[in-house]
Amino acid sequence: MPPSTASVPPLTREYANVHAAANSGVGQARTAHGSAVAIAEIGAGLAAAHASVSPKFLYDALGSRLFEAICELPEYYPTRTEAAIFAEHGAAMAHAIGHDTTLIDLGAGNCAKAARLFPLIHPAQYVAIDISADFLRESLERLQQRFPHIEMAALGLDFSSSLALPPTVRAEKRLFFYPGSSIGNFTPQEAVDFLRRARAQCDSDGALLIGIDLVKDSAVLDAAYDDPLGVTAAFNLNLLRHLNHLAGADFDVRQWRHRGRYNAAESRIEMHLEARHELTVHWQGGTRLFDAGEAIHTENSYKYRSSAAVGLLEQAGFQAMNVWTDPQGWFAVIHARAI
Repeated sequence: MPPSTASVPPLTREYANVHAAANSGVGQARTAHGSAVAIAEIGAGLAAAHASVSPKFLYDALGSRLFEAICELPEYYPTRTEAAIFAEHGAAMAHAIGHDTTLIDLGAGNCAKAARLFPLIHPAQYVAIDISADFLRESLERLQQRFPHIEMAALGLDFSSSLALPPTVRAEKRLFFYPGSSIGNFTPQEAVDFLRRARAQCDSDGALLIGIDLVKDSAVLDAAYDDPLGVTAAFNLNLLRHLNHLAGADFDVRQWRHRGRYNAAESRIEMHLEARHELTVHWQGGTRLFDAGEAIHTENSYKYRSSAAVGLLEQAGFQAMNVWTDPQGWFAVIHARAI
């Protein structure tokens, strides 16, 4: 029987949910609840010579809450460093951006970062986009109560491969907001392709406000992605539960361990899930034997130098107008206009 969570603090309950779920139905036939496209993508990744899964599958409802917890960790510098940049330079950002934008929040999550911009830029419309649709709708309902005068819309979609906005999204003064260094989840070429898709959704009055994590000491990076409390490990392991749900897989999270490390040669953090011993995993349409120590690559987080970040935007059709950084030079927030 799973442990009772009635009187357990919320963060502890998240861990209890991850580990209690591991005790149910392991090795049994499962029903796949994902779309045919998602099942095919997951199966192809698991069957590849070096198994991998897209990081977008980290974000079911529980994964989104676990990521919120990660952002509270002292080791996870991106959130507080980016927040400090917004706090110090918010007025300058507002002057550069102007009012009455169509604020399009990519990977909105709990919408908190965009909400802090509302008093500064007074958007005419706020469009929150996230792959975790249920979590997003809950977040937006709470936000609409705080800002009833702003028109709001929630779009539950995977924007990593396609970014087609419905006609309900205003065309005027579109500002794509992509904070938190999520652009680092793409390879540099994938990042350019993604930003080009955003540029294609802008008219000449369109713009981008983006957070980009910068190169720094590897010890700082390693601690941020493999924290001693194990929150990042729970976040990564929860991916396996999500795959069980989407693809009818039979992963047992107890048979895997989290690994997060900085690859200096590629200038990126790599997150993996490593098999603790030899095991077999089944999913709808496939099976794989994993050797002890064999890993599934679950996420990259590329780190850039400021000049390379600006070059990335220019390749995609944006001109960097302003680059704001923290005193240590750990993080950058860039405002760029469509060209």
